[in-house]
Amino acid sequence: MAELLRIATRKSKLALWQAEHVAGQLRHAHPDLHVVLVPMTTQGDQIQDRSLAAIGGKGLFIKELEVAMQERRADIAVHSMKDVPANLPDGMELGAILPRADTHDALIANHYSSVDELPANARVGTSSLRRQAQLLARRADLRIEPLRGNVDTRLRRLDEGDLHAIVLASAGLIRLGWESRITERIPANICLPAVGQGAIGIECREGDASTLARLRVLEHPPTRTALTAERAFSQRLGGSCQSPIAALAQIDNGVLKLEGLVAEPDGSHLWRDAIQGDIGRAEQMGAELAERILNAGARALLERLSA
Repeated sequence: MAELLRIATRKSKLALWQAEHVAGQLRHAHPDLHVVLVPMTTQGDQIQDRSLAAIGGKGLFIKELEVAMQERRADIAVHSMKDVPANLPDGMELGAILPRADTHDALIANHYSSVDELPANARVGTSSLRRQAQLLARRADLRIEPLRGNVDTRLRRLDEGDLHAIVLASAGLIRLGWESRITERIPANICLPAVGQGAIGIECREGDASTLARLRVLEHPPTRTALTAERAFSQRLGGSCQSPIAALAQIDNGVLKLEGLVAEPDGSHLWRDAIQGDIGRAEQMGAELAERILNAGARALLERLSA
């Protein structure tokens, strides 16, 4: 009799795509495994009329999935890593991190080719404080409009003429077959991505040996290393949705380079720095870069935003 593995997932198209992607890889690697999806609606999905910062942060997208694992109604949960807080609940661990996709933020506009070519006072849709801060740092004239909902809903608002442009993650658009809608992959020097952006992670119960053994085939060590650095950066900063924080780690010839940023929500000030070193020091480098940015002036801002 085949062993059963249950995947807790949100019901959005992107979440289901990611869960099916993981399920397909597990079925291929383990023909004896019977993999089923357990779709769930999370609090983050239910509340659509307020920004994530206002309702408690990205962790609202994964709480119910973690409870399902704790109550043994599911064995693993598949997440967009940019939604996973730096600190996991007791008894949970990241069993595997898959190869990372495109990390860029994507500008989608029907009549303009780039952020710099948007008209004066253009209305740009995003509910991400990180994106808002960096876009306003580049173009202080832009009018940032709140934008929640699934990808289809957000594209509809643009197509109905309510907005001049919207900003989404390139990886999600590509996974859903919407790559042709990407107008500009916004360069990282204009918009540094969210911690974990473009990566899929699999969460499971800590010490669940049989599940961890099954997941091992999906692990991508370079992406794990990059995310270790980014998440250590965020953790040292006490990063949350209320704080415009960005980071991107990349490996080149065995050298890890980490860029990090903290910004005023209105884009009036950005603290940005970079560090590089041996891949074995990913966690220490993340903490060191955060400390440098805190000491450069970001500490007072983060204390104010978290008050």
